[in-house]
Amino acid sequence: MFPTLALMVLIPVLGAVVVGLVPKRRSELIFPLALVVSFLPLAVVGYVVWEFEVGQPGYQFTQQVLWYEPWGVSWNVGVDGISLLLLALTAVLFPVSIAASRSIEKNQKMYMVAMLLLETGMLGVFVALDLLLFFVFFEITLVPMYLLIGIWGSGNKVYAAVKFFLYTALGSALMLVGIVWLAVISGTFDFRAMLDIPLTSSQQGWLFLAFGVAFAVKVPIFPFHTWLPDAHTEAPTAGSVLLAGVLLKLGTYGFVRFNLTLFPDAAVRFAPWLAALAVVGIIYGAAVAIVQPDVKRLIAYSSVSHLGFIILGIFAMTSQGLTGGVIQMVNHGLSTGALFLLVGMIYDRRHTRMISDYGGVAKVMPVFAGLFLFSVFASAGLPGLNGFIGEFKILLGSYLRFPAAAVLAATGVILAAVYLLWAYERVFTGPIVHKENEKLFDLNAREVLIIAPLAVLMLFLGVYPKPALDRIEPAVAEVIERIEDATDFTAPEFGMPEDLAGGGE
Repeated sequence: MFPTLALMVLIPVLGAVVVGLVPKRRSELIFPLALVVSFLPLAVVGYVVWEFEVGQPGYQFTQQVLWYEPWGVSWNVGVDGISLLLLALTAVLFPVSIAASRSIEKNQKMYMVAMLLLETGMLGVFVALDLLLFFVFFEITLVPMYLLIGIWGSGNKVYAAVKFFLYTALGSALMLVGIVWLAVISGTFDFRAMLDIPLTSSQQGWLFLAFGVAFAVKVPIFPFHTWLPDAHTEAPTAGSVLLAGVLLKLGTYGFVRFNLTLFPDAAVRFAPWLAALAVVGIIYGAAVAIVQPDVKRLIAYSSVSHLGFIILGIFAMTSQGLTGGVIQMVNHGLSTGALFLLVGMIYDRRHTRMISDYGGVAKVMPVFAGLFLFSVFASAGLPGLNGFIGEFKILLGSYLRFPAAAVLAATGVILAAVYLLWAYERVFTGPIVHKENEKLFDLNAREVLIIAPLAVLMLFLGVYPKPALDRIEPAVAEVIERIEDATDFTAPEFGMPEDLAGGGE
């Protein structure tokens, strides 16, 4: 079979080499070249999505090439319905992020190289079926993001970059211990072969924690979240988009792919605790977002809340909850990515992110105000936009397993409307108080084109999510079946009472 996934993963790193070789006298070629390279993986992912066989639960486009036989290490890749949508999200956000980086002048070549290396790492994580290969890609993402924050960020950028790196590197070290331990037990790094290896309850518990801490830091789950607001606030616009849109999903994806399937017994035992932490994160993130004076920091704390919903859906371990969690990974990436892009656009004009410095902006920037409100509604879960279907399925699925947690989590939906709409009111409505805002100019055609793909996808997934759900559900069913077969757990299912479904007299 043609190595489609290998081509997709390697294109950005090869493009990074080409961009790095551009001579200084031809520096005007760096941006367009990087942009063109970023579109190539999108084309390959488009082909994968088109050729993906809907309804098939297993991995497709698989390729395995042995690297080192004594250790069983191999280039082992494949894609299923869970990873497919995350690949598509990654492939869409990178051209958008690079296009939004046109104003980067400081070390532009190094910036674009870091962006393309980051894309290789992120794409590789979602296709790796060899645990050592997964770890390599997982770690590759750290250095480019560290550089993006530390060099091209703002404010206390070095502190934020170091904090991000230390937190995530510590978590990754624990995961590496778990990977090596699991490989010693199973005699292979092949994820699919590990599924057939029996583990004791104690082994599952410790391994679940080794992997889980790494993913909990990456998500991040409360109380591991403290690095996130600083990283989001100080990162450049593209860094914030990719951090929220994709990097955080490496953690949620890891929980679904590895913790639920490799350690199902431990997953069942730890699920109530993780559901509890998810609810705390939902309410805490939303409550702190309400009082933020910095609009970018507000969106950062909203991510803590929204990622809590995803974790709740995952560890409800029901078909509805897990499907909702997976599609919400994509939805959050689109809506929060759009909000960070829009904040970056107004920051370029006004050079402040403080909400109190605005007011009445809709009068001078009506197109910008309209797109921002559209993204706010999507993030808040307005029916008809993408955020609704994910949150609805998560709450439905989690109510079947953890009713109290679902009820408490539902307050996060209300609080999201509070902090997002109140922030919108203060920035865009009322009179123009500050004279500097009278000189603001509306979005140009290039900026509208940057936001347009995300807006179209937010609307499409809100109105017609069926194509996405049709690809996710068979893979989710396989995960649930794996848990049920390996434990005494039975996933509850939603059903109509017989008297309402026509079964009564």
